[in-house]
Amino acid sequence: MINLGLENVCLKARPGNKREAIQQAGKLLVDSGFVEPGYVDSMLRREEQANTYLGNGIAIPHGQPQDRDWIRKTGISVTQIPDGVEWNPGERVHLVVGIAARSDEHLQILTNLTHVLDDPAAVQRLVHTNDPSEIIERLTRSTTETAGSSNGHQQDVEFEQGVDLVIRGKSGLHARPATAFVERAKAFDADIQVRCGDRTANGKSLMSLLKLGVESGSTIRLMARGRDAAAALKALQVAVEEGLEETDEEPTTPVIELPALNLSSPSINGVSASPGIAIAPLHRYERSRLIFSETAESPEAELRKLLAAIATAKAELSDLYDTVKQRAGAGKAAIFQAHQEFLDDPELLQATTARLASGQTAASVWQQETEARAKTLEGLSDRLLAERATDVRDVGQRVLRHLAERVDETVQLPDTPVILVANDLTPSDTASFDPARIQGFCTARGGATSHAAIMARSLNIPAVVGAGETVLSLPVGGVAVLDGDRGVLYAQPSEADLVVAAQAQQEHLALRDVEWQSRFQPALTPDGHRVEVVANIGAPEEAEQAILAGGEGVGLLRTEFLFLNRTEPPTQAEQSAAYQRMAQSLNGLPLIVRTLDIGGDKEIPYLNLPAEENPFLGVRGIRLCLTQRELFETQLRAILQAASSGYLRIMFPMVATLEELRAAKAILESVRRSLNAPPLEVGMMVEVPSVVLMAREFAREVDFFSVGTNDLTQYLLAMDRGHPALAKQADGLHPAVLRAIAQTVEAAESEGKWVGVCGGIAGDPLGAAILTGLGVSELSMSIASIPAVKARIRSLPLTRMQKLAQRSLRCQTAEEVRSL
Repeated sequence: MINLGLENVCLKARPGNKREAIQQAGKLLVDSGFVEPGYVDSMLRREEQANTYLGNGIAIPHGQPQDRDWIRKTGISVTQIPDGVEWNPGERVHLVVGIAARSDEHLQILTNLTHVLDDPAAVQRLVHTNDPSEIIERLTRSTTETAGSSNGHQQDVEFEQGVDLVIRGKSGLHARPATAFVERAKAFDADIQVRCGDRTANGKSLMSLLKLGVESGSTIRLMARGRDAAAALKALQVAVEEGLEETDEEPTTPVIELPALNLSSPSINGVSASPGIAIAPLHRYERSRLIFSETAESPEAELRKLLAAIATAKAELSDLYDTVKQRAGAGKAAIFQAHQEFLDDPELLQATTARLASGQTAASVWQQETEARAKTLEGLSDRLLAERATDVRDVGQRVLRHLAERVDETVQLPDTPVILVANDLTPSDTASFDPARIQGFCTARGGATSHAAIMARSLNIPAVVGAGETVLSLPVGGVAVLDGDRGVLYAQPSEADLVVAAQAQQEHLALRDVEWQSRFQPALTPDGHRVEVVANIGAPEEAEQAILAGGEGVGLLRTEFLFLNRTEPPTQAEQSAAYQRMAQSLNGLPLIVRTLDIGGDKEIPYLNLPAEENPFLGVRGIRLCLTQRELFETQLRAILQAASSGYLRIMFPMVATLEELRAAKAILESVRRSLNAPPLEVGMMVEVPSVVLMAREFAREVDFFSVGTNDLTQYLLAMDRGHPALAKQADGLHPAVLRAIAQTVEAAESEGKWVGVCGGIAGDPLGAAILTGLGVSELSMSIASIPAVKARIRSLPLTRMQKLAQRSLRCQTAEEVRSL
């Protein structure tokens, strides 16, 4: 019989969190001579792998099996926490029973604990008692005493079929084998009971099964009745004889994940814009001050200066486009083509030229006109459009530098590595950064969808945005830590925290290297489940880049690059050539081509789209294609023509009603018949709540779904994902979004269709694991995310991801999901 003495019980404890509670329980074990100090760390590691919460306010933290050498003798400790401590989201613990067991001597304690779980009044007495002997007496009762006091007995019932089995596992039916038994039992409709001695338990209830206290070598009577009773008995007999997953060691499959920084130093929280850890001195980024006069004598001379400055700026932007295209791809460089188009804006040139006649300098007029347009954008209700004000100011400053009489270079970037803090950054700013010197940046304003954030991700520069005005008053020169993964800046870390951060940074870099080296291995889980990991791309050359990064195809081709920043629509031949080039680069791997997805938020001269107060609730996506039929049919012909060069699928964007989908399919079928082309697989984006609610009906109309979690999140939560103030809340891992995805997967599977996800959370290792657990078959993401996600999938059994997914669905906030 295990001894539990007064020295092993701590009353009225007040730990600040779960970690501290486990450490207090472990210290009692150490002080009592039960374990070596290293066993406490083993208890913490075990908690990362398994949930030790029993229920009804009781947790049983214990070490990993491979660390039993640290146990001097079997013992337990009890930490009473009257106020409770959060163990996991929705789980509050008041009694922490720390366990150090070399053998099965502790099983009587566990058996008694399961009986306490059935008696809330007993739990409350133990939580609030001032007498440690009351806790000791309740937990060390003999089996007979406990059985006599329990009213949970079930009368034996005559069952149709039964079999006697011997439990061979050295620890009997403790938590892990009992859990395995219950999971298998629940797969059958039959009623299942387990009898040991004179006590009977429900075979589908973990708590009921644990209360039997089945020890190694015990004989149990397994009974079943119902439609599939024979099959249930056979399956459970095999499971018991094979050991119910009982092993001497924990599963050794490594879980690959970034080191989480939990520094004790004060932090400033913002929005994660680009992952990674940076450690360097803070440096405040301030733009050069441009000096110019307000008035001029010759309007003609000022006009010549203006035109020359615009021409020079265009040449710079062309060079910048080529540079960024080479470093980060055409998709990331496209913003600088848009800047060139802005300089050709006839209304801007006309307004500026007209005001020169009043005697103002070109510099003065240009600054006023560009700032007025920037302020107009800032005032729009659509925050994604409002963020484009930064682009207008960026290109305006570029021209103004060439109009200024003097440039006051008061602040320059240092030659040594730094972390920049700034009010905001323009795409030009970020594109000019050398990652060797700019280790990371933190801005007061901005959102995760800004072009500066997108550029940072493509250059692998850790970044935090939307951190508030506080960052602008931080002292510069001191070494700081920037955690781009969690969106946190530690402006004045302690020496101890710097050591921790440096180690985490090295582990981060080493992990990235391991992921890159193994990028061509399939995303195959240890228990044999395959997930397709593919890329989101927006330019022809990115298809090859996706394959080189380990991508298994393209899950989302954004075709907008063919239609934007031009004065006339692309021809069928031009589009087909681009699609063929990408299909050939993929060499038979799938290419999902999303048809044109634009609306009133884009400036497309040849379409003459009217400005809309809220373009994201207006004519966009498939709605626009249905109203611009000639444009739509030309694109469909180009896709069908290119299909002979590879494995193409068609996907329609922003579908909200069955009528829209059926109309699009009818046009596609008409075009296909006119070309006598073979049919292609047809899918649709799931971005609108109406599709989720009617997913079964939509699934009957298509071959596959692809969930766009970015738009689905903002429509479900009524939050613009580009809004700096709401970016943290507009989280794709919000339980509402995850439940919508689960509902979509269930409906699709009922109709024999598969579901992919092409939104941001597919490229988040945690999000990828949850989505896989929900039944998502394909994960499509930015090219840079592919190696890390494939590594994460390879490290986790499907069963574990399924459990993680189910836990996420029970959460109430995105923060709870991210803490799982």
